[in-house]
Amino acid sequence: MKLYQVRKGQFVFYENELHKVYSVKPMFKKSIHMYRLKDMKQVLTKSSEIQHYKPQHNDTFIFYGKRYTIDQYAKPQPGDYILIVKPAPDFLDHYSLNEIEKVESVEDGNVITTRDNGVKHNEYVVMVPGRQDASQEIAYYDKNLVPEEQQLQDESISYLAENDETLKPAVGDIYLDVRNNTKAMIVAMTEDEIVFGHGVQVHVAELLDEKSYELIYQFEVD
Repeated sequence: MKLYQVRKGQFVFYENELHKVYSVKPMFKKSIHMYRLKDMKQVLTKSSEIQHYKPQHNDTFIFYGKRYTIDQYAKPQPGDYILIVKPAPDFLDHYSLNEIEKVESVEDGNVITTRDNGVKHNEYVVMVPGRQDASQEIAYYDKNLVPEEQQLQDESISYLAENDETLKPAVGDIYLDVRNNTKAMIVAMTEDEIVFGHGVQVHVAELLDEKSYELIYQFEVD
């Protein structure tokens, strides 16, 4: 791609795997800052080394060790994840292209997410857990180049936790919610989500986004 074509939020392929651009800094030699979707690993690269991809209905990919399939016809339920593909946030909402958020409530197809964002029915598609019939693989540009063992590992949250301690927040950690300028402590956790003391519940991958959260205190067990 050319640098002027790269935008924050775009899905791109880099080294055969799906990534998401989170920042473009033209003054740097490696101006494209990305996350690898399967494990949220941060990557710096050049625009010439990535290939843009626009997610479509029935695409299947891995998000932080779990596989999902995009379904533009599915009706969201509380607890589902949505991919925001046509962002048009109101003044008080904070989201952008290809953000992944969890549904708190639904009314006439419009949803309120666990981050208190109101997302209209025409702005998102639902991420259905698992691989659906006739789905198109986009976790890898060419799946044939990926050993079967790696494919199995890529879809394992337990594998991520065992191999990267930086991906393991803990109850007692305190984060700054950058967008809302709010400090909050983690009071509960599930396999892939955390709950803050003020009730906000987010996917653990969001904690790795420096534009959204900043770790200010890490609880350590003796």
